[in-house]
Amino acid sequence: MSREKEQQWSIELNLREQDLGYSLLQQCPAPPGMKRVQALEKQFESDNVHGGTGSSAEKNKQALAIVAKKRAKAMSIAQSPGKQMLIKNLNIFSISITSMAVMNPLKSLVGLNNTFKAFEDPDGKVDLQMPKIIFLGLNLIWLMLGLYKMSIMRLIPTTSSDFAGSVVWKELMEMSSIPPS
Repeated sequence: MSREKEQQWSIELNLREQDLGYSLLQQCPAPPGMKRVQALEKQFESDNVHGGTGSSAEKNKQALAIVAKKRAKAMSIAQSPGKQMLIKNLNIFSISITSMAVMNPLKSLVGLNNTFKAFEDPDGKVDLQMPKIIFLGLNLIWLMLGLYKMSIMRLIPTTSSDFAGSVVWKELMEMSSIPPS
């Protein structure tokens, strides 16, 4: 009896061919990156149709899927510093948060290889060169923005007046009211 109540209030969210919006949805262009996924799916389907053994085709399909997932995850990690820049505007008043804007990129640059170690493939199928370059570039930009903000807040000595305390003044040995001739 409780099952009938659940079915009564259930809603089917998947579109079927006879639904009103199905034809409109099929006419819309695919989202960015979806064409590549569809091409890979077609390639896998053609490999399965033309391939003799299902087990080797399945293993090949799984290996390619793992490589694609590793590439996608590595690229998303590489772009994460850029996402932080857009989220955290450097209009920050706190010195500790501003110093973290400098320290986090430095820590990320030091641990660059450890960041991408999980995505390395023993066969070398996953190319991590481009994600590492993007990660490096975005962290350098983030570091420069942090240093710029610290210089705006006058936390970094950038002018000659910042070094006025270290200037040694000469002491005069004697004073005279007669001008030198």
